[in-house]
Amino acid sequence: MNANNFLQTALYIVVLIALAFPVGRYMSAVLDGTSVVVRKIGRPLEVLLYKIAGVDENAEMSWKHYALAVLLFNALGVLAVYGFLRLQQWLPANPQAFGPMTPDGAFNTAVSFVTNTNWQDYTPEATVSYLSQMAGLTVQNFLSAATGIAVVIALIRGFARHTMQTIGNFWVDLTRITLYILAPLATVIALVFISQGVIQNFKSYQDVPTLQVTAYQAPKTDAQGNPVKDAKGNPVTQDVKADKQTIAMGPVASQEAIKMLGTNGGGFFNANSAHPYENPTPLSNFVQILSILVIPAGLCVVFGRMVGDRRQGYAVLAAMTIAFAVACWGEISAEQSGNPLFTSLHVDQSTTAMQPGGNTEGKEVRFGIAQTGLFTVATTAASCGAVDAMHDSLTPMGGFTPLLLIQLGEVIFGGVGSGLYGMLVFALLAVFVAGLMIGRTPEYVGKKIEAYEMKMVSIAILLTPLLVLVGTSIAVLSPLGTAGISNPGAHGFSEILYAFSSAANNNGSAFAGLTVSTPFYNVLTAIAMWFGRFGTIVAVLAIAGSLANKKRIAATSGTLPTHGPLFVVLLLGTLVLVGALTYVPALALGPVAEHLTMISGH
Repeated sequence: MNANNFLQTALYIVVLIALAFPVGRYMSAVLDGTSVVVRKIGRPLEVLLYKIAGVDENAEMSWKHYALAVLLFNALGVLAVYGFLRLQQWLPANPQAFGPMTPDGAFNTAVSFVTNTNWQDYTPEATVSYLSQMAGLTVQNFLSAATGIAVVIALIRGFARHTMQTIGNFWVDLTRITLYILAPLATVIALVFISQGVIQNFKSYQDVPTLQVTAYQAPKTDAQGNPVKDAKGNPVTQDVKADKQTIAMGPVASQEAIKMLGTNGGGFFNANSAHPYENPTPLSNFVQILSILVIPAGLCVVFGRMVGDRRQGYAVLAAMTIAFAVACWGEISAEQSGNPLFTSLHVDQSTTAMQPGGNTEGKEVRFGIAQTGLFTVATTAASCGAVDAMHDSLTPMGGFTPLLLIQLGEVIFGGVGSGLYGMLVFALLAVFVAGLMIGRTPEYVGKKIEAYEMKMVSIAILLTPLLVLVGTSIAVLSPLGTAGISNPGAHGFSEILYAFSSAANNNGSAFAGLTVSTPFYNVLTAIAMWFGRFGTIVAVLAIAGSLANKKRIAATSGTLPTHGPLFVVLLLGTLVLVGALTYVPALALGPVAEHLTMISGH
């Protein structure tokens, strides 16, 4: 890593941590109802929404009731998005007259956006109407993000409360998170994006003349699109002159803001954040990377404040920051080193005043390797999936880093809510392991961790690897799965492994060399997305309910401190040993084998 890469990484981490504290304080005040925004400014609107929905804001829920509300609400979200995508040809705000999405494609997309995955196996600007983008996909960007935050707040209440049967009210949490946190922040970020050149309009697509006219011959077709043939049965050709280009328009900035802030990742355009209308400048790119992780980082501060010991939040934040910095070093170093096969061909990949050096394939020159590496790590450390480069063009070890970050459960800051509750699950496992070593009942934040909690921890940690490895196995053993591989060998296996890792962990990014727009992959990845999201959520809420019902115990001389450097090291060690080792055989067959092949000169 050269000086430029180091300075850009250090600047990003410093700005992120600096923003985490005010954002965390604001979210804490919103969620406990003490903020003036909640008490006065937004109160009339909030009360009106409860009245319309028939919600009693003072009635709290048990963990089972809370989980049922989460599942039913999100199941209705799947139906709503599916309806928009299947019926958009008859709905307004469709200036390009797009037809319906296929049943399997609409099902996959609906599950994807509801689970905060935003896995897109279609071309948005050529498939989805403005109304479907806004009322279907963008709305779910808000609601899926709010669901993740609500779940982690319920878990934190489990730590903070004692001898109580309830963990909050899902409808109140959902409303306040959307109304006071996501909507205002998304509005500000959207305006920043517009100032940088991100478009926001409802125009029809624009035809503009090209600088160069291209003439060629193409098969002639009839009104139904069938090839026209002459009397001898030979195809008839016609002269074609290409003198214009169609430029897609749309309400991009509003979707872009919540796409990043809610760690959703679904782009308005197929090129996602590599598209100049979604991400025009290095400054907009930097703001996008910040937007991905600012709420996950702030939630660590919320955790410390809500449990009454801010050091607990700082310890989790420190563990995440250390792991993030290491991942940035690995990713940027791998891409800056380039491909040694090019060096043997006398291609200079060194960094000079005249060239950036390294592996620039699949990257936007306006961002460079440092910002691309930061974006790649941030989007896969979080459950975001937005990309500003082609991940399929990364070096083998450059692809290894985002793949591993996803497989760890995206807990290095992670998705909004899901990252912190995933890391807290690993924290429970860490204190359990420590308790076994010293022969004491494990404790965390004043609560004893017993058999029931560890059963739920086991489910939360092992469910996604099960979905990833079983799904990958089915795909590589099935002709329907291997038919989508465009790069045979180790990289082709990595493409399938990445696809199911991304789906089950609700990331949404991909090694795009794999063709997944088929019924086989649409159904299989949708199953992985749904159970990867809500199977984990149910286990986390069960932990929250159990902890809330327990008494808070005082720390003794035998209690493991969970707010110092020793615990940070223990937490990171548990994360690597349990989270990473599950995937070692699969990673050895994919990116590791590809890297060894590359350095051996093949």
